[in-house]
Amino acid sequence: MARYYFDVHDGGPRFDDTGTELAELENVREQAKRLLPDIAREEIPREGDQRTFTVLVKDEGGKPVYSATLTFAGLWLHGQAEPVHLS
Repeated sequence: MARYYFDVHDGGPRFDDTGTELAELENVREQAKRLLPDIAREEIPREGDQRTFTVLVKDEGGKPVYSATLTFAGLWLHGQAEPVHLS
């Protein structure tokens, strides 16, 4: 099994120092697809409507082998006011 490192970029890089052992290269894509929604669920800003999350996967030698991006974009529709937040 080979070890792959899943670095997360969502406004600032978070580097994977531990890595994940995977049996096949195809598992890299599957792992990235599972990881992105989990990150987005925790990190989408409460006050904002725009955010991009990227996972850059590197092999044991530090060579990039896969990249995946998930973008959240919210937009208030015509006639709908943005809610007022009371302190």
